[in-house]
Amino acid sequence: MKLISIVVPAGGALSNIEFPRQVFTEINDYLVSQGKAPIFKIQFVGVSKSIQLNDGLFTIQTDFTIKEAQQSDLIIIPAVYGDMAEQVKNNHELIQWMKEQYIKGAELASLCVGAFLLAGTGLLNGRKCVTHWKAANEFRSMYPDVNLVVDKIIIDEAGIYSSSGGISFLNLIVYLVEKYAGKDTAIYCAKFFQVDADRHTQSIFSIFQGQKDHNDEPVKQAQIYIENNFQQKITVDQLAGMLAVGKRSLERRFKKATANTLNEYTQRVKIEAAKKHLEMSSKKITDIMYEVGYSDTKTFRTSFKMVTGLLPKEYRSKYNRVHQM
Repeated sequence: MKLISIVVPAGGALSNIEFPRQVFTEINDYLVSQGKAPIFKIQFVGVSKSIQLNDGLFTIQTDFTIKEAQQSDLIIIPAVYGDMAEQVKNNHELIQWMKEQYIKGAELASLCVGAFLLAGTGLLNGRKCVTHWKAANEFRSMYPDVNLVVDKIIIDEAGIYSSSGGISFLNLIVYLVEKYAGKDTAIYCAKFFQVDADRHTQSIFSIFQGQKDHNDEPVKQAQIYIENNFQQKITVDQLAGMLAVGKRSLERRFKKATANTLNEYTQRVKIEAAKKHLEMSSKKITDIMYEVGYSDTKTFRTSFKMVTGLLPKEYRSKYNRVHQM
């Protein structure tokens, strides 16, 4: 039997705590209905016996404190609300316990922005991780030594798992069910909880938010210029001359400050504008292409799919309700 510890952090998100318990409990019930033994033992673990969540709106009684809990096979790390740096500080004891558990053989799985607590262990340094797309810039700022992969739903890295945002944590839970209980059981799990287990990217859901939480003023000016003039052809030489900064220096500083090259940033701004048009208007796709600064259909389609995972026509079909009527 696998011992699963769902940690209850200070500031934790109730849904990320309770829903995994429901899933693993349902899998046990399913296995029993098939004449098999249950495979999971599930427990809530925290620094204390009683922990308040959602600004005191809910209270969870843990089964064990971190001083009482046995060695776990798998630790589920839920999302937390509020200021991430503050929450990492508030959960220092829990984070240290999770690190010790991993060193002794436990696997760790973070859900959504629970990745901030996971990264606080230091175990992700030099490794890949994913979190909610909206938290990507803050995560990079806090944990520059972690290889954040923004477009994936699940990352599996040496017994350390992470999932993207929102209810995508269910994809990771199904993935873990398959690992521990087999493919057939995972298929049942996906069907029972109606999870699209074939979805592998969160790119379709992401909204590009250029990283401006830095102190490099010329880079901020370049970002603002790109965002206001993306319909035009913008070159690195042009920006460097405008800002009186050397080309190589600007490229290096821009990448360091925003985690994007100048060309990547410009492309993301263009694609974000195209997405808005596709969501809200009935304009022809070729007209939208020209409006956002592309002149070649193949290039536009390729760039759009690289960023969103869908072709422009597919994206419109999914998100433009007026167009569907």
